[in-house]
This record gives sequence, structure tokens and C-alpha cells, in this order.
Amino acid sequence: MTATVDSFQTGFTIGPDLLVEATGAADVITAVRDAAARGLPVAVHATGHGLPGPVEGGVLISTRRMDTVRIDPARRTAHIGAGATWGGVIAAAAPHGLAPLNGSAPAVGAVSYTLGGGLGILAREFGYAADQVRSLDVVTADGVLRHVTPDSEPDLFWGLRGGGHRLGVVTGLETGLVAVERLYGGSLAFDGDTAPEVLRSYLEWTRTVPETCTSSVAALRYPDMPQLPEPLRGRYVVSVRVAYTGPAADGEALVAPLRAAGAALSDSLREMPYTESHTIHSDPPFPHAYYGEGLMLRDLDAGAAARVLGLTGPKAPMTTVVQLNHLGGALTARPAHDSAVPHRDAGFLLRLLSPLDGTDVTAVRALYAEVAGETAPYVLGRSLNFSFGGGDRTEDLHDPRTRERLAGLVSRHDPASLFGGAYGVSRDAR
Repeated sequence: MTATVDSFQTGFTIGPDLLVEATGAADVITAVRDAAARGLPVAVHATGHGLPGPVEGGVLISTRRMDTVRIDPARRTAHIGAGATWGGVIAAAAPHGLAPLNGSAPAVGAVSYTLGGGLGILAREFGYAADQVRSLDVVTADGVLRHVTPDSEPDLFWGLRGGGHRLGVVTGLETGLVAVERLYGGSLAFDGDTAPEVLRSYLEWTRTVPETCTSSVAALRYPDMPQLPEPLRGRYVVSVRVAYTGPAADGEALVAPLRAAGAALSDSLREMPYTESHTIHSDPPFPHAYYGEGLMLRDLDAGAAARVLGLTGPKAPMTTVVQLNHLGGALTARPAHDSAVPHRDAGFLLRLLSPLDGTDVTAVRALYAEVAGETAPYVLGRSLNFSFGGGDRTEDLHDPRTRERLAGLVSRHDPASLFGGAYGVSRDAR
């Protein structure tokens, strides 16, 4: 009989032979040693936002109960348990005037997100979440709990930050926090008929903004649901999302060219406490089935962007959400201690997401291949955090040199491929 576990991603079956609901590192050690003795593969699951595919058989270690968060305001750090969500970290840090480098959705697992690199809403100013990591506690395939720092285990410290779950089960990590209490942000939504013009204006605008501004543009057809604002229901919409840490008055001036792009259906740009930063993207809070891709682009021109919208818009064979994240800034800088986070010279991240509500995954892949073809001159590789459901597609997640070094670490620390030698099971994102 197989065990089952709830997951935010409902598009793939999670049916291990044994489910371990770990409450601490001791449970993880026992589970890893037992699995190794039985020759069973081990997978890890936090909240399941970034589940790369089905889990069939073996041992699944759920870390969701390991959700402690400890803030050290003097050192500006947080110790985060493997099951903690970004919402919990934000809430714990805010009373001290501090914030983590979280993503857009508060229910995402903070540790899994960080192991994949972690592209957050303040990324252009402060870099990847992985860059802020000070230490990690990880149970490796030999069943040993290791406290990994740049000095104690430099190779593991490099590989765990950006390499995902391939090297063991991370039970917790310490990360730096930034002094951000409020920001100016929100979204501007426009009718989808103007999408090419809005995207052209957005691309021009990104050439001028400071590093204190992190933004994205998204195009999607909203479902006709009463929970949504009336102007958006059942409509194809293109939205620009902005997070700016400068003064609100400067923020108003900064977004003026965006507002001039056309008549907005809605405008939520405002000054807000950092605890409301999740409202910028308003990602769906309920479990659902989806498949996705993330392409790291050197650059993107308006013509190629318009062709992508043509492939994925209202006339596409299936519903597809397109999001273009502006990168650059601090994301291009190497941290004091190098990491396995690849593609730092990318200027944009192109994200595709398709609901799996009876949609044929093969057809989704075919559409994504067309999009990849249109952007081929700019593609550097793929994003580990945003390859939803892509457990069968591990190519190009790292550049060849990084991939080779990671493979060497896996061979050294997990010669029997206890953790599958792939990219792990839980890759929380957003």
C-alpha cells in the first residue's frame, strides 16, 4: 500500500511506499539511513509548489512540520526550518524592520525556493535568495547531519545554493535579512488587445529603471469567477507588477511612462508595508494542477515578445500564463562565496504556466517548444525554480561547467543515487 500526501501542485500523483512526516533532523536522519539500508530512493517534499513530476514508490520525507523561524535582529538573520513558508518568515521579520528575499507567493516553502536560487520581488536590488545564505544543515546520503558553511564544507556550500535537493535533505538554513519595512508597488492591468503595445513600452521602460525597482509583466485570460474584480473577469489582460523600495513620490514618477501606455483596467500601485507585498502578484492561494517552464534570456526585443504573445494568447490551443521578469542589477553580481546559481548574465526570465485541467501535457510541451523557438537567439538556459512539472526535462538547468561540478559532488556524496541524481522533488517557487 502506498502513502499519499497533500500538495499545492495537484497535477501529479504523489504515492510513495513510505511517507515520513519529519518533525526534526533526527527523523530525517532515521529515514535516510533506513532508506539506504533498504535500497529505496528518497524524495523530499515541503509545500509542493514546484513539484517536478509524479512520485511513485520509495520514501518521501515531508518537512512541512519543520516550520520554525527564529529571527536574530542584531545580526539581521533568520534561521528557517525546512517546512517554513515565506509568509511565516515575513511575519517574523517584520516587527524588527527586516524582510527576507522572498518570492511573490507567501505559501511557498522558503528553503526549497532558496535551494533553487530564489528569484524574489526585490531581486534586482539584493540578488538571489541563495546569495544571502550563511549556513545550512543537511542530512547527506550517508545519514550524517552536516552543518555546512563556507569554511566547514565549501563544496557543499557552493552546490546546495542553486543546485536544489540533489545533495541531501536540508533541515534548515540561516539566511541574511534586508532592512526593508515598506515599499511602493502593485500592478497596472490593461486590456489584452493592447498587450503588444504595453509589452513594448515595458521593455523600453526597463532600460531606464534603477536597481531599486524589480518588476514583471504578465499576460493571461482570467477565469470568469465572482472572486475576481469585475473588470478582469473572463478577460484577456496584460499586467505590469512593480516593487520599488524608494520613496512613494519617486515611485509615482517612475511608473508614469507605464500609466501613459494606455487606459488601465485597474491600478493598485501604492505605498504598502512589506507584509502586504504578496498583493503585488496576488498568486492563486488554492491548490491546482499546472505545468510550466522558465527560460533565462540574455535580452528580448519587442518583435519576439509580440510573437510569444501571439502563440500563447486567446487563440492558443490551451490557456497559458506568460510572465516576463526583468533581471539584471544585483542578480548579475557574484556573491562573496560563489554558488551553483547559473545564468547570472540573463536580462529577463520568460515564464510559461499552463493549467492542467484535462489539457494534454504533450500539447503543452509542443507549444512551449514553439515559444522556445521564437526566443532561441536569446535563451541562455532554463530556470530550476520555475520548471514546474519538468522532472523529465533536466537539460539546460545549469551551464555545462556548473552541471559538471554538481555531478562530481553528487558522485562523491551520493554514489548510490539515493536522492535520484536528478533535481529533487520539491522545488518551491514564485
